[in-house]
Amino acid sequence: MQSVVLWKAILEIGFIWILVYSIIRFFQGTRAVQVLTGLIILVILFNVAKILELSTINWVLTKLFAVGVLAFLILFQPELRRGLARIGQNTIFNPFLKKGGTVDEVVEACQRMSKMKRGALIAIEREAGLRNYIESGIPLDAKVSSELLITIFATNTPTHDGAIVIEGDRVASAGSLFPLSQNPELPRVLGTRHRAAIGLTEETDAVCVVVSEETGAISVSVYGKLTRDLDEEGLRRVLKSLFRPEERGRAFVDYVQQRFRFSGFGKRQGEAKG
Repeated sequence: MQSVVLWKAILEIGFIWILVYSIIRFFQGTRAVQVLTGLIILVILFNVAKILELSTINWVLTKLFAVGVLAFLILFQPELRRGLARIGQNTIFNPFLKKGGTVDEVVEACQRMSKMKRGALIAIEREAGLRNYIESGIPLDAKVSSELLITIFATNTPTHDGAIVIEGDRVASAGSLFPLSQNPELPRVLGTRHRAAIGLTEETDAVCVVVSEETGAISVSVYGKLTRDLDEEGLRRVLKSLFRPEERGRAFVDYVQQRFRFSGFGKRQGEAKG
């Protein structure tokens, strides 16, 4: 009997832990974090008022909760819908499958834009949420394809100078704005796109791919480090090592070290415009 009770307790604790973790991950990187913090403070105040038998404050907070839940559902309806869609698509339990399939589309698009010398900045989300940056652009929610990426960065379009954010196998937004890196050690020849890519990866664990508008050179930024002058195979190898678990490890580290050894930050001098 005691073993059954213990088993149920472990099951309930595990379920609650997964639920809380999923909620935190869902709101991570969004403005809803502040709202969630506010709700937690109200819950604490409500319990304090209940313990101290402050009936007036208790009544006010009870009414506030009733209105607050409805307001929360209205204000964050898009995020809630997107989260439920993710659960239905099973992306939580198999996140690398869709991202792995996205790699080839990104590589093909960057290779073609490199030949056309069409500037591009693509951010691929990993663990840290990028919702704040998605909200700074134009929401799309479209399946990733090389044709779509190339079209978004077409010259003389409103989204040409912004960035794309990819969530799983979906283009979440176009024309998004990223923070520029303030690292004083960066060479001055790096343009806005490269500094934005480094700036985003300094603050998050996202992967940024940059295509230079001046030279057509392809670069990848991870954890605030920029690897430059990648060819098609090199770009594919780096992205697959980051998004396919079976290809992680020394392969990526060795490749980045090799690229830094032979290229370095200041190799190209014509990327002032990024």
